[in-house]
Amino acid sequence: MPRNKLKIAVAVSLLATPLLSACGGSSAAADEKAVTVYSADGLKGENNDGWYDKVFADFTQQTGIKVKYVEGGSGEVVQRALREKSNPQADVLVTLPPFVQQADSKGLLQKYEPEGSARVGAADKAADGTWTSVVNNYFGFVYDKKELKQAPTTWEELLDGTYKNRLQYSTPGVAGDGTAVLIKAIHDFGGEKQALDYLGRLQANNVGPSASTGKLAPKVDKGELLVANGDVQMNYAQSKTMPNLGIWFPAAEGGKPTTFALPYAAGLLTGAPHTENGRKLLDFMLAQKQQEEVSSIGGGFSARTDVKATDANAAALTKLMDGVDVFTPDWHDIDKNLTSYVAAWKSATGS
Repeated sequence: MPRNKLKIAVAVSLLATPLLSACGGSSAAADEKAVTVYSADGLKGENNDGWYDKVFADFTQQTGIKVKYVEGGSGEVVQRALREKSNPQADVLVTLPPFVQQADSKGLLQKYEPEGSARVGAADKAADGTWTSVVNNYFGFVYDKKELKQAPTTWEELLDGTYKNRLQYSTPGVAGDGTAVLIKAIHDFGGEKQALDYLGRLQANNVGPSASTGKLAPKVDKGELLVANGDVQMNYAQSKTMPNLGIWFPAAEGGKPTTFALPYAAGLLTGAPHTENGRKLLDFMLAQKQQEEVSSIGGGFSARTDVKATDANAAALTKLMDGVDVFTPDWHDIDKNLTSYVAAWKSATGS
């Protein structure tokens, strides 16, 4: 599930779709029985067994509408949609905060409140109805359970020489989870200056930049890395085939482990070539049955507050989150200042 390379698939066959491989053109509008989705990765399974795989296949079976799927980094899919703004090629955009707010502020999203969105919490959707979370998720880190007897507990532990060249996190401003590292550090250390001072020191152990968060977990599982960043939904799903992967949440020294919601937020693109099909897909993703499958199939958390999953994955995820403080970032402030935050991070780390 790499976050740096666009991957394209038709949902039913999940075969490569060369028509969408190039920017521009009018391929998206060529088939009225189609809907094109630009999405951050994490919800499509490596073996066609993810939540997207099931949802898209069921949607096509019930409606006859094929789903054309383009995958990339959270910021990358927004940038692609922005480049195509004058000639939109996609209908639905799914990305993580703060990139969904960025897409909204640049006029990429039109107002549409899908059926079921009334059951989504106010913090997990736009007040003006331009986007709605379809899968809830939380930021986290992973560690190698084989190499480390127990998970680290604090940020400060990662400064130890044990982690030199065996720690890596994805790039803020490019990857959603990489941006989350910066957001969490600012919160945990009590300010931007303190966070950047820490990340500057951590750079001595960091392998280097990575545009892909999804590529880091396999490295941890194989023992190439001891620690990397990620998110709960993606890493929990990966742990089914990566037995050495453990999930943990750093705390500031003397504090409690913290995290914040990092939902997959979906919106209808302005000028979408298949607007009605996009609306139907958004409705379908938020329907009761599909939301009940978020945990059992996708290893994530339902976006609807009225869906109370009881499957084994849901129980394990609830246990994983026990004792972790969940804070709410000021996404509008982050959207407004993201460029300067990333520039300051680059200066502090020499990246």
